[in-house]
Amino acid sequence: MASWSDGTSAGRRPLVIVLAVIGVIAIVVGVLYLVAGNSLPSFFTMGSHVHKGNHLARGAVALIVGVACLIGSWFSAKSRR
Repeated sequence: MASWSDGTSAGRRPLVIVLAVIGVIAIVVGVLYLVAGNSLPSFFTMGSHVHKGNHLARGAVALIVGVACLIGSWFSAKSRR
C-alpha cells in the first residue's frame, strides 16, 4: 500500500478508510444475499418482509454499492491537491 505522504491530504484519510470499509461490508452483504438467499441470518431480515425474489435484487444493489464505494475510496486516495 502506498504511504499517505504521497500527496493525499490528511483530511481525506478518514474518508478513504470509511469508504473502503463500507465497500467491503457491502460486498460481503451482497454475496451473502446472493449465496444464502433464503437462509440469511435474522439480523439481515429483522423487521423486513423480504420476498424470495427480492434477495437477488438486494444482493445486486449491495454489490454495486460496494464496488462504487471502493472506487470512490480509490479515487479519493489517488487525487492530489
